[in-house]
Amino acid sequence: MRIEKCYFCSSNIYPGHGMMFARNDCKVFKFCRSKCFKNFKMKRNPRKVRWTKAYRHAMGKEMTVDSTFEFEKRRNVPVRYNRNTVVETVGAIQKVNEIREARQKRFWENRVRKAQVRHKDANEREIEKNIHLIDDPSLKDTIALKLTNRMNVDTN
Repeated sequence: MRIEKCYFCSSNIYPGHGMMFARNDCKVFKFCRSKCFKNFKMKRNPRKVRWTKAYRHAMGKEMTVDSTFEFEKRRNVPVRYNRNTVVETVGAIQKVNEIREARQKRFWENRVRKAQVRHKDANEREIEKNIHLIDDPSLKDTIALKLTNRMNVDTN
């Protein structure tokens, strides 16, 4: 049993699913669903279609370089069945999945942390730009004081 990857969106294609397209030059493209096949026929670039893995990699939303991805690569060398090898392989797959999940979690947390800082800065700039819209004088003074303190810290 071999699990293929979709040419367009890079999702898994399990046996008996998806469709195959063979071009005149004998290049074979495998698609997980008709949505991917239709986008391929419309000559869309997967890096510009937001729901594909290629887009997520290109925009830095998922890890692109990691040693655990080596285990997912397709190998064309058949290996003779051996019970011990299968047991070791299954154990190794579980360990690799745990490592990958931990790394992805760290990667996601770093992304979220950076986004939170960006949003906070954007909100502060918005308040600074529209401080004249605040009616409460005590709140307005508090915000103005914070802004002046931040300006003094930034200049030093």
